[in-house]
Amino acid sequence: MEGPLDISSKSTKLQNTLIQYHCTKEDEWYVAKKTSDVTVWRKPSQEFGGSLYKAQGIVDDGTTRIVDYIRPGPYRLEWDSIMTSMDIIKDFEQGCCVMRYTTAGQLWNIVSPREFVDFSYTTQYEDGLLSCGVSLEHGNVQPNCVRGFNHPCGWFCVPLKDNPNYSLLTGYIQTDLRGKLPQKTVDFAMASSLANFYTDLRKALMA
Repeated sequence: MEGPLDISSKSTKLQNTLIQYHCTKEDEWYVAKKTSDVTVWRKPSQEFGGSLYKAQGIVDDGTTRIVDYIRPGPYRLEWDSIMTSMDIIKDFEQGCCVMRYTTAGQLWNIVSPREFVDFSYTTQYEDGLLSCGVSLEHGNVQPNCVRGFNHPCGWFCVPLKDNPNYSLLTGYIQTDLRGKLPQKTVDFAMASSLANFYTDLRKALMA
């Protein structure tokens, strides 16, 4: 791993970065995909040469249960159609862990399977929760995978003021898939996978 982890510093910096994204003015975003219940925007990332994506939709459930399905744990692998394996490498206190996970090939395997090693942190945010993460350089890549890298990513989940049984779920994702992929292919794959994320999550919560 990239040296000893300063958990307090890492989690504070990550949280502050996600809040900064969350405060970005609306006119800086461009719509990448829109369905009846999810909108995905993007803008140039300040972390690497790709895009920062923002996804938003209303989910019919409470914030705690929704985040339990999103963050690293027993639920995520059961319902997320992209994720094919997940292993908690190190579990810390204060809602932090390091996990290794793999994702399936996408777009008829034009985007081949990827592997990630992420530091994950979940904390209170306003009346809801923030679950966020960032990749670490760690160990060797598994065979038949490309090691991807998640720049600061996260999900804000807050109850609707007029109906706390529903939650507004807003995600910020900026993934460097690496490998030799055309940017248009990456943009299409990312926008589609984020929209599908909401569909899969809603189905899992209703099961």
